[in-house]
Amino acid sequence: MSTRASLGSRRPRRLAVLLAALAALLLPAHAVASTPAAPAGGTPGPRPTVVLVHGAFADSSGWEPVIQRLTDQGYPTLAFSNPLRGPVDDAAHLRAFLDTLTGPVVLVGHSYGGAVITNAATGDPDVKALVYIAAYAPDEGEDVVAANALGGGHTEVTDHLVLRPIPGATGGNADASIDPAWFHRLFAADLPRRRTAVMAATQRPGALAALVTPSGVPAWRTIPSWYLVAAQDRIIPPEAERAMAARAGATTVEIRSSHVAMLSHPAAVTDLIREAATS
Repeated sequence: MSTRASLGSRRPRRLAVLLAALAALLLPAHAVASTPAAPAGGTPGPRPTVVLVHGAFADSSGWEPVIQRLTDQGYPTLAFSNPLRGPVDDAAHLRAFLDTLTGPVVLVGHSYGGAVITNAATGDPDVKALVYIAAYAPDEGEDVVAANALGGGHTEVTDHLVLRPIPGATGGNADASIDPAWFHRLFAADLPRRRTAVMAATQRPGALAALVTPSGVPAWRTIPSWYLVAAQDRIIPPEAERAMAARAGATTVEIRSSHVAMLSHPAAVTDLIREAATS
């Protein structure tokens, strides 16, 4: 009898401990993102949350070396999983994601992810800076195909796409990925082939509709922007990148990099994000 009473008295305590542990695991993202961090050599205070948005033919894992550097330097960092359905739908998903955060945000987009942040950040007072990493920064009414032609450049990627059906899709829409035989040359020529072979096998396709959907009012008209031009890019012509950066009035750096600068030159990418975060 006394043993049962003892066991019974322990159950509420154990339940309370379990509930407390679950509550800690289920804290909203902003509870982590808004944690104050001490700027180097300064007074402790909140740092902006860096939100990283990947593009087509990739996923959030491509940001790994940048995430490591940012978190080591005390920046709360989150990678958004881009649906890759089109700039309107993807921007709506990103806005909903941003609504879960508190405090200032630095929004970073790579490749097609740039089109998504351009649309998602419009009118959001918490987004303090936009950072484009070899990315699209379209103007209102402009689509990705048109943006590729800015500055007189040319991209080969549309000549080497593999198309697969999207169930229920209309208007000829399909999922597009880069032909693995061309992935290394077009997407990541400055990375080892063994690595790009894995990237090609695991790439996430993007909807063809994303290439021809007109962009909305661009956030770069009202939000300070930074741009990294990849001079050896074979996905977005470097000429187009320079034209988009200039049009946005972005603080611009240019490096000798393939399309995936965040993987081949993560230090340069991290430095640009930090510059945007501290400006």
